[in-house]
Amino acid sequence: MTRIACILNPKARDGLSMKQWDLFEPALRTAGFEIDLHQTEYPGHATEIAHNLSSGDYEIVVAVGGDGTVHEVASGLRCSKMTLGILPIGSGNDYARAHGIPIPRGKKFPDMQGAIDILVSGTDRRVGAVRVEGPPAIGHDTIPDPKHHSVDGDPDIDGNMVRWSFLEVDSGVTSAVNRMKNEGKFKWIRGQMKYTFLGIRAILGWKKQRGWIKVDDEPGRIVDFSGLFCLSQCQTFGGGFKVTPGASPIQNHGSLILAFGLSKLQMLLIMGPLEKGKHVGKWGKISMQSSKSLEVRAVDKDGNPSNERHNPIMFVNVDGEAVLTTPVSMKYHENQITIRGASSIPNE
Repeated sequence: MTRIACILNPKARDGLSMKQWDLFEPALRTAGFEIDLHQTEYPGHATEIAHNLSSGDYEIVVAVGGDGTVHEVASGLRCSKMTLGILPIGSGNDYARAHGIPIPRGKKFPDMQGAIDILVSGTDRRVGAVRVEGPPAIGHDTIPDPKHHSVDGDPDIDGNMVRWSFLEVDSGVTSAVNRMKNEGKFKWIRGQMKYTFLGIRAILGWKKQRGWIKVDDEPGRIVDFSGLFCLSQCQTFGGGFKVTPGASPIQNHGSLILAFGLSKLQMLLIMGPLEKGKHVGKWGKISMQSSKSLEVRAVDKDGNPSNERHNPIMFVNVDGEAVLTTPVSMKYHENQITIRGASSIPNE
C-alpha cells in the first residue's frame, strides 16, 4: 500500500469537513492508500505538522480542507522535495480548482472519486510562490493574533511578519470581505453566496483613502484605494470569483489586477462581472498585467510614501487570511513547491 499523510482541518467548510472525511477515508483505503491522519487544533498548526512530515517516508502529504488548509500545508512543505496533494472540502477550494482537482458543489461532492484518482495517478508540477512581508494584523475576539512561522523566514524589517502566498494576495474591499468572514459575519451562509453578502456589506462601509504603489521596476505612484488590488497565481479566489482571468500557477509570474478610484456604486456593479472575469477594462479604471513584485504604502500629509499603516487599517489577505496590513511588499519566487494535480489544468 502507498503511505500518505493527511492533514485535516476539522473546522473547514464550517465544520462539514469531518462528514466529508468519513466518505473520503474508506475510498482512499480502497484506492490503495495507507493513511496517517493528523487533525489541526489551532491556526498555523497545519504548517507545523507539514514541516515535520516534509522529510518523512511518504509519497505525498495531503491537505484536507479549503484554501486556508492548503496554504498552511504548502507553507510547511515549501522548498522541500515532498509533493502536496489536495482533497478540497473547504469553502473556497480555488487552489484545487486551479490544479484541475474536482471540488464540492454545495454539501455534495459529485466527483469525489475524481479527486482521489488524481492522488493516485495525477501529474506533479513544480510551481512558484509569492513572499509577502508587512506588519501583522491585530486579532479579534474570534481571531487570534497571527504568529510568526519560522519556516516562512525572517522579515527584512523589524516588527514585520512574512507569509508565502500560493493562491493570491489582495487588499482593499476584498480584504475587508475576508476579515469579516474570519470574524464570523454571515456564518450561517455557506459557499459563494456568503462572499456576495460580505461584499455588499464591505462596499457600503468602505472608507476612501489614498496610497502609494510600485509595480516591478515602474515608478511609484499615488492612487485612490477605492477598489482593490490582487497579485494572483490562479484565476479565481473567494469561492470561484474569476478575479485574474487566464492566470495559472505554472506561469512563472503573478497576475496583477489594479482597480482604483471606484465609486461605491461602481464597486457594487462590478461584483457580477468580477465573478465571471468580465471586469478588466471597466470604466477605464480596472487593469490587469503580469508582475513579479508589488509594494504598497500609505502616504503622509505631504503625499509622500509612508512607513506607517493606513488609517483606517488596510488589511492584506494572504491566501484568504487577513494576516497583514500595509505597508506591504510582495515578490514572486519560482520553484517553491510540487503540487499533484490533474493531467490538464485550466489555462495551461
